[in-house]
Amino acid sequence: MSVKKSHDFRPYVPTLAYPRVAAFQGRDAYTHGDAGLANPIPQALLFTPWEQLYREAFRGITTDGQVIPGLYALKPNQAPVLAMAQAADQLLALLNEDQRRALCYPVYAREWRRWNNTEMYVYRYGLRLEELSDGHKAAVMAVVQASLSASGFEKTRDVMRINHFLGELTGNTRVLGEWSYNFTLFGTPSAMEPWGWQLMGHHLALNCLVLQEQMVLSPTFMGAEPNSIDTGPHAGVKLFEDEELRGLAFMTSLSAAQQQQAILYHASVGGDLPEGRRHKADQLHLGGAHQDNRIIPYEGLRGQDMSRAQKQQLMALIETYVSPLPEGPRKARLEEVERHLDNTHFCWIGGTGEDDTFYYRIQSPVVMVEFDHHSGVFLTNELPAKFHIHTLVRTPNGNDYGMDLLRLHYLQDHHHSIQPGVAGGPIDHQHGHDHSHAHGPGHSHSHPHTHPHAHPHSHDHPHDHSHSSGDKHEP
Repeated sequence: MSVKKSHDFRPYVPTLAYPRVAAFQGRDAYTHGDAGLANPIPQALLFTPWEQLYREAFRGITTDGQVIPGLYALKPNQAPVLAMAQAADQLLALLNEDQRRALCYPVYAREWRRWNNTEMYVYRYGLRLEELSDGHKAAVMAVVQASLSASGFEKTRDVMRINHFLGELTGNTRVLGEWSYNFTLFGTPSAMEPWGWQLMGHHLALNCLVLQEQMVLSPTFMGAEPNSIDTGPHAGVKLFEDEELRGLAFMTSLSAAQQQQAILYHASVGGDLPEGRRHKADQLHLGGAHQDNRIIPYEGLRGQDMSRAQKQQLMALIETYVSPLPEGPRKARLEEVERHLDNTHFCWIGGTGEDDTFYYRIQSPVVMVEFDHHSGVFLTNELPAKFHIHTLVRTPNGNDYGMDLLRLHYLQDHHHSIQPGVAGGPIDHQHGHDHSHAHGPGHSHSHPHTHPHAHPHSHDHPHDHSHSSGDKHEP
């Protein structure tokens, strides 16, 4: 299927006088984040509702508010945990004490859930990559590279490169840069104990937990505006073609009756799209930042109503989204998804022509995938366009961030008082924060790191957890 001219972003590159672009000229990440917090529009649209959602005990995305039990089990899937731990230990060995304090959180810390895909640097935890030396940046990315497939790591780097390209197009690479991302370690790198990492910033959020050679990479957000680079050293980079074209190919391969079941609305803006279905920031996405507990009923065509060939094609489409996983975890993830294929639902919003923009969602008890063409944020297209794409992968029913595996691990091997992901337990946000826990020889921290330019909003609760014996901890 050929790529049509509808992918051409050049007519929509803004001048520096374009309001959103003009507003952030001269800002760095900190002043731009502060301006976002002070602006009543993003405050009402994002930050206030996000804060309310963040305070909820983690439950997971469900279809009806009830978590389906017994979906996940502790079972090694050949995750490259030794290589990951070695890379993480090498990173920790390079850092000074203040940097380790900033980087390291307990594995059950609620900060896992602070990820978002905006360019506004508001939640200031972990290490800011642009503030690190080249050697330290390389060590951070070595942890990411050790954790992902080769194609997954390259896609991650391309998202970061396109972000810098957008910064060049809009005149501010201090806000939109290749290294405008934060990296955080959760737990102590180990071959046996649970730990993980988060890489988060504009158009990118990877949450990776590993436990005894078992890996969960979820939630995973990847996006790009534009989704290609046409000049400079990275000219030729293009993202999300497979997700777009394979999704459209699957949709158009369905029979007329199946398409009628799958299509929820024929317009992604206006038309038959109901009022309120389109969010001003998330647009058609339902499982974006801070939506960890959202109730999302099944919609569309069910797997049991597909032919064997169609099921195989759907699995191939899902594989496109789990390809960042290394071989063992990817194989285990696909087997997990396939076990629920009859109860996997595919729904569609928008047109089905080559030039049409669209949204689709694949949803089952164990996976939720979303694809969405977006309108411009920094580019000037007022309607959705094929050169601004957001993709999302989640693990419903409580295993985003590997939280159900953590719960099972602590029930089996550790203190019953530590139950990540179990709703209803006490959370102490206010009392003394004793954060002293080891990170290998010579690595410890005893209090949260505060950046000298950090906005006070982001430090009301520097670490939203406590370490007192007997407490119950919930991300």
